[in-house]
Amino acid sequence: MRRTRNAKIVATLGPSSSDKDVVRRLFVAGVDVFRLNFSHGSADDHRARFVMLRELEKEMGRPIGILADLQGPKLRVGTFVEGFVTLKQGQAFRLDLDPAPGDAKRASLPHPEIFAALVSGAELLLDDGKLRLVVEHCGADFAETRVAVGGKLSERKGVNVPGVVLPITALTSKDHRDMALALELGADWIALSFVQRPEDVTEARAIIGTRAAIITKLEKPAAVDQLDAIVAVSDAVMVARGDLGVELPAERVPAIQKRIVGCCRRLGKPVVVATQMLESMIESPVPTRAEASDVATAIYDGADAVMLSAESASGKHPVEAVDMMHRIIGQVESDPLYRQLINASHASAQPGCDVAEAVCCAMRSTVALLRAATIVCYTSSGHTSLRAARERPQSPILSLTPNLAAARQLSMVWGVHSVHSRDVTDVNQMAEVACEVAKRERFAEPGQFIVAIAGMPFGTPGTTNLMRIATV
Repeated sequence: MRRTRNAKIVATLGPSSSDKDVVRRLFVAGVDVFRLNFSHGSADDHRARFVMLRELEKEMGRPIGILADLQGPKLRVGTFVEGFVTLKQGQAFRLDLDPAPGDAKRASLPHPEIFAALVSGAELLLDDGKLRLVVEHCGADFAETRVAVGGKLSERKGVNVPGVVLPITALTSKDHRDMALALELGADWIALSFVQRPEDVTEARAIIGTRAAIITKLEKPAAVDQLDAIVAVSDAVMVARGDLGVELPAERVPAIQKRIVGCCRRLGKPVVVATQMLESMIESPVPTRAEASDVATAIYDGADAVMLSAESASGKHPVEAVDMMHRIIGQVESDPLYRQLINASHASAQPGCDVAEAVCCAMRSTVALLRAATIVCYTSSGHTSLRAARERPQSPILSLTPNLAAARQLSMVWGVHSVHSRDVTDVNQMAEVACEVAKRERFAEPGQFIVAIAGMPFGTPGTTNLMRIATV
């Protein structure tokens, strides 16, 4: 089942999309990767969805990626005697470790790691940034603050501490349990929340190994400050604009989004733009014009994928949201300006690059000159197809791999149509199989050129060193 676009769609499953028929319709409408949000649902819920998706994969005959999104640390205030308080601008308000229910003068903040990192002048954002406190004096178990922006504060609302690196790991005990379940079930991607530093990613890598790929959610200003280092140790990155928009002024988020996408393009790492892309479609069958423009902007920038959250998980119109995203992507990619922008933002290989980069750079030029129908990548680990996608070639990438896990992971990557196929053993067979599959999958017709790239010896990961032109 061929997609006619390059950018991919990630959709979150939830109450609105738990039925097998709805999930099938989501896939047909355009979903490439399904996200399971481990902040919600039981182990049995996630297990049932894994089974359903693997059955759908067999039915459709096309690899489907599954993304397990870990919750990460959740920092929250405690309870209140009356369930909520109303804070007024300018009033004093104390936070401490005392678990007793709070009132209009104080509240419990059961996170000693926050107090350990606070300094005078630091800000605390409550309830997704709706309320703002400024620290005037603090110690190991308390903070005396002044309310800068007041309002109603209900119990157990979230706390954000912008501009401060907290001495806390990105993986909680719940995350360890959820990650073990996701790996047991065979998740293709594990999404890490609350990443502040590269070490948070390497800690997860030590546990995950090669059993799944890691997508780092960039949602903390501290992570943006170490952007290149974090992208370098990640397999992919998600621009998590919701939390970024809480901890940073809203006007800064668009520029940071472009910076992250550009960094990922330069380093050859897939990048997903997420959060509130078609938010109004939770209730409405059509998006706002601003939302359509938002999705289009991510595609014009060259993002590998765009993501739906509540729109597909709990919204009233999940299939329509996917179809709308599919149509927006198609419209952008058919615009001549799109190719001009992609070419202008392309980072060419430089003298001294490795062999794989040189081959893929040559592939990009060859495809453009010959107007080849498709690029056929033979890959065992997925690296060849990933490297080809970094070039953003004009023709679609048909990725052939005997490794089903690699085929599923590549469903996240720009321009890659993944096919689980047998391996090849020599160059002649390479051309023969490439033409056969390109014709079968409707990527090329008799008489058209295809460009095949692979590594010799065949079946050895990381050896991309061969390009061959063939006629179907």
